[in-house]
Amino acid sequence: MITRAAILAEAREWIGTPYQHQASVKHAGCDCLGLVRGVWRALYGQEPEVAPAYTPDWAERCGAETLREAAARHLIEAPSGGARPGDVLLFRMHASAPVKHAAILDEGGCIIHAYWARAVVRSRFGPWWRSRCAAAFCFPDVVDD
Repeated sequence: MITRAAILAEAREWIGTPYQHQASVKHAGCDCLGLVRGVWRALYGQEPEVAPAYTPDWAERCGAETLREAAARHLIEAPSGGARPGDVLLFRMHASAPVKHAAILDEGGCIIHAYWARAVVRSRFGPWWRSRCAAAFCFPDVVDD
């Protein structure tokens, strides 16, 4: 069983990892999906599927809910408005766009995510992010601490 504390401890270890598109190596480089993939590997071992190559504009070009569908295959959808620390949040950058960004909900009203062209950071989960949050998923087999 995995605890929410273990998820958060692992996600926090990624803070400061430089942003690198398609990467998923703690302290070397990752993007938002790479952060979630890296936390998965630390907690569960091998990833459940290989992430395909993708361009920075993949969501806009394909228009499909690729990221949300992948999350639904391996994570457990949280009830609407019921996200808890340690859950994976998915975001739309604008209302008509597919889900494109992922973060892990931290305690204290914050998210941990790979900030484009910068690094993995802890940001306030304020109105801007809240208005773009499209879904929340829980890692499998999570127990409360």
